[in-house]
Amino acid sequence: MGKKDSKGPTKLQLNSTAKFAVLDLEGITQAVAKVTTDEPPKKSDEKKESSKGGSKGSTQTNTRAKGKTEHTLKADSDLNLPDFKLETNPKWIDERLVKYQEIAKKRGEEIASKDKTAEIIATLPDGKTLTGTAWQTSPYDVATQISQGLADSAIVARLVYTRYVKDYDPLESGDGGEDLLMGAEESSGEAAASSHVLWDMNRPLVGDCNIEFLKFDDKDGKTVFWHSSAHILGETMESLMGANLTIGPPLSGGFYYDAWIGDEVISEELYPKVEAAVNKVVKQKQKFERLVVTKEEALDLFATNPFKLEIIKTKVPDDSRTTVYRCGPLIDLCRGPHLTSTSKVKAFTCAKHSSTNWMGDVTKPSLQRLYGVSFPDKKMLKLWKENLQKAKERDHRLIGKKQDLFFFSQLSPGSAFFLPHGARIYNKLVEFIKDHYHQKGYTEIITPNVYNLDLWHTSGHALHYKDAMFTFDVEGQEWGMKPMNCPGHCLLFGNTIRSHRDLPMRLADFGVLHRNELSGALSGLTRVRRFQQDDAHIYCRQDQIEEEVVGALHFMKDVYNTFGMSYKLELSTRPEKALGDIELWKTAEAALARAMDEFIGPGNWRENPGDGAFYGPKIDIKVMDAMDRVHQCATIQLDFQLPIRFDLTYQTGEKNEDGSTKLARPVMVHRAMLGSVERMFAVLCEHYGGKWPLWLSPRQVMLIPVHKDFIPYCEEIRKMLHDLKIYVDISAGRETFQKKVRNAQLAQYNYQLVVGEAEMTNRSVNVRTRENKVEGELKLDELITKLTTEIREFK
Repeated sequence: MGKKDSKGPTKLQLNSTAKFAVLDLEGITQAVAKVTTDEPPKKSDEKKESSKGGSKGSTQTNTRAKGKTEHTLKADSDLNLPDFKLETNPKWIDERLVKYQEIAKKRGEEIASKDKTAEIIATLPDGKTLTGTAWQTSPYDVATQISQGLADSAIVARLVYTRYVKDYDPLESGDGGEDLLMGAEESSGEAAASSHVLWDMNRPLVGDCNIEFLKFDDKDGKTVFWHSSAHILGETMESLMGANLTIGPPLSGGFYYDAWIGDEVISEELYPKVEAAVNKVVKQKQKFERLVVTKEEALDLFATNPFKLEIIKTKVPDDSRTTVYRCGPLIDLCRGPHLTSTSKVKAFTCAKHSSTNWMGDVTKPSLQRLYGVSFPDKKMLKLWKENLQKAKERDHRLIGKKQDLFFFSQLSPGSAFFLPHGARIYNKLVEFIKDHYHQKGYTEIITPNVYNLDLWHTSGHALHYKDAMFTFDVEGQEWGMKPMNCPGHCLLFGNTIRSHRDLPMRLADFGVLHRNELSGALSGLTRVRRFQQDDAHIYCRQDQIEEEVVGALHFMKDVYNTFGMSYKLELSTRPEKALGDIELWKTAEAALARAMDEFIGPGNWRENPGDGAFYGPKIDIKVMDAMDRVHQCATIQLDFQLPIRFDLTYQTGEKNEDGSTKLARPVMVHRAMLGSVERMFAVLCEHYGGKWPLWLSPRQVMLIPVHKDFIPYCEEIRKMLHDLKIYVDISAGRETFQKKVRNAQLAQYNYQLVVGEAEMTNRSVNVRTRENKVEGELKLDELITKLTTEIREFK
C-alpha cells in the first residue's frame, strides 16, 4: 500500500451510462437501445436518437479521436466522498450485517407464506424427470437424486422454466429489472422457450423446468465461479483496508474488483496478505446467501458507500426490488447466481493491479483495481501460471519489436505501421484466404471507405454504433469512415435486379475499416483503430442456408487446421430482444444445428441459449492456441434484418396471382475466418512464439558463405530462389561462420544454407534448420523441390 501523488476528485457525480458500455471490458454487458420494429426507422427520427449517445467508458485515461459526447443519464445530486481511513475490519461492516439480518427476517416471513405443497417437475437433459416441491426443492436437491458427486461438483444450474407456480412473482423475488453490476438482463415474468436462466444450486425452484448442471468446464460455470471469487476478493479488500467497493465482475480469464481507498494505492506487497485472507475465507466454508431487498432497504444497507448508492439510485426503479448476496461479513449488490460455498475455490492468486476511474470517466474519483484468478483445482492454477509465463515470453508486441515486424506512432494511435517483414506475413495471410476464395466460389469486390451517414441510419448502425465511428462534415452533411462492410455490400446487392439463379452470391471484401476505439483500450494489434477483415457476405435463399453454413464451416476447418489450432462450436440462439418472425428463427436455428451435426457430428457442439444477435442466430467458433487460450476470431452469423432494412429482394422465378413477378428476401450470412487480419497476426505470432512456419515466415532462407569467394555463387542461388517468391538473404558480413549461423537461427530463418568449395563445385548447398539440425547436402534442384513442397503444403 502507498499514497497517491495527488488528491483526486472529492465529489461523485453520475454521468451517462454510455451508448455501449459503462466499462468497455470483457465480461461486462450493458443494455442497448430497444428495437421495436422489423422495418427501417425514419431517417429523421433515427438521427435524433443517434445524437444522444455517450462515449464508452474504460479502465484507463480514455479519449476518442474526436470531440466530446453527450450524456444520457443524470444523477439526482452530487454526493460527497467521506474521508477515507485505512483500517482493518471497520465497524460499518458489522453495522451493515445487523441491517442485513433484520431484512432477512422480513423476507423469511414472506417465504413462509408461500404454498410449499405444490409439486414441480424437473426434466433432465436425457428426458428423465424428477419431482420436488415448490419453494423447497433446490437444484442441489435434484442433483443429489442423481448422485452426491454431481451435486457437490456442480457450480450452477441452467434452467428453462416451462411453468411457474401461482404464487411466484419475479419482481417480488428480485428477478426483474437490471443486473446492477453486470449489465442488463430482461425478465418477462413468463416462462418462454428461450428464457434460459442461471439459478443458484441452493435456491428453491419455483416451477416446472428443464435443468442442466454446469461445472467449471462450461463457460457459464466459469463465469459464476469467477463471479463468486470476485466477492471473496471484495470481502478481503473490505476487511484488510476498509475499502469502499464499487464493481467486481468476472472476465473471460478471471475477475477483478474496483475499490475506492482514498489516496492509498495497491502494490504487489499487498498480494500475499490478500491471498492469505482469501484462503482463510475459503477454509471457513462461508455460505453464499441470496436476499431480496427493496430500494429503500438497499439504500440503508449501503449508506456508507457512495458508489453503491449511486448505482442503486440510478438503476433501481422506485418501489421495486433488487438482490444482494452475502458471504461471511460481505454483503454486496448482485444479481447472482453464485456458488453454494467459498470452499469450492481451491486455488486463488492475485494476478495484477491497476488504477482506473469511477464509471471509466477520468473526471471521476480514482479507484484501485485488483485482478485475481481462481480454480477448483490447484493443478489448474499451476498450469495457468505456466501459460501466463509463456504468454509473457510470446507477447506479440515484444516479438514484433524483436523481429522488426510492426510499430505504432502517437501521431496515429491504434494504426499499425507494418515494416517490410511484417508486411510479408500480413500479405501472405490475405493471399492465403484469397486462394481459398478462388477455390470456394467467392467473388471479390472493392467498396468505398467513406459513406454519407444516411447509409448507417438505414442499416441501424448509427443508432448503436455512431460513437465508435470516425465522422466528419462534407459540404454540410455528416459522413463517416466505415467500421464494417455489411451495409456497403447490401448497396451492391440491391444495385440491380437479382434472380434466384444468382444465389448463393458470395461477396468478399478486404476493405480497410476504422473504428474509433478509446485510446485507453488500444492494445498492440489485438485492439486497433485501423484494420482489415477477411469479410464476406453470402446472400442466399432460405433453402440454401444449411449448405452454405456447412461450406463455411469446412472453410474454417481448413484455415485452422493449417494454423495447427483446435476449435469448438457453439450455436447461439434467439435472444429475448430478437427481431423477426419466430418461425423464421426456428427454421434458421434448425438449419444451423443440422449443418453442425453434418460437419462435426451430433453431441460435438453445444448450444448457447439466448446469445444470438438480435438480427439472427449465429455459430460462435472458439479456437485454441498453443497455450490453450481461447480466441474468437472466426464467425458465421445469419441476418434477417439488413435485407429488410435495405429492401433487398430477388426474383423467385414464380408468378403472383395477378401475374406479377414474385419476389422474396434473401438471407444474409456474415462470415469471417480470420476476423481482423491484425488481430490474427497477433494471435499467430503468440501461437507460434515467433517461430513462423516456412510458408508464412518473413525470413525463410539465409545463405551463409564460408568465405567471401563464394558470395557470387550465393547471389546466383538467391536470384533463383527469389524468382520462386522465396524470401532469401545472404550473410556477407565479417562475423565468424558460427556467429553467422547463430544469428540466422536467432532471427528465426527457417533454413540456413551453407556454401563452400564443395557445394559450389557440386551445385549444391548444405542445409541446417532453425533448430540447428544439420540435414546435409542437397543439390539445387532437390533444394527447390524441398522448399516449394513445404510451402505448398503449408509447413
